[in-house]
Amino acid sequence: MKKDIQIPVVKDVHIVAIREWNDDFMENTWNAYLLNDTDHQLTMAMVVSRAYGTINGEKRITATFRHAFKEVEPRTAVKIELLENNVLQLNNEFAVSYFLDDKLYDKKFLFEADSITESALTDLPTIPRTGIFA
Repeated sequence: MKKDIQIPVVKDVHIVAIREWNDDFMENTWNAYLLNDTDHQLTMAMVVSRAYGTINGEKRITATFRHAFKEVEPRTAVKIELLENNVLQLNNEFAVSYFLDDKLYDKKFLFEADSITESALTDLPTIPRTGIFA
């Protein structure tokens, strides 16, 4: 029965955007990270990302990217991908799935259009950095 299905709630796992120096572009760029603020290791973590929205009255959607991490250690963050400047004006969605204690967890995170800005920076847990929570 449906009522017997228990869906575990994702807690203390986040998607964050961090601004950092990029040697390839010779400027500060935004990068998305998977932040594990738990005391447990995440296994078989999958992140699926895409951006969508409207620019100048025209609907836009990016390709879908898939990232896999065999393990994400407790109290760490792993880089997912570069967030190019032209996709910051779109909604950036990250679907995260992982195993913890033999249970599958799943959650969608969203950076709304134009929400990734210097003025939105805040201190992040676990790592000594500032960033923006999705």
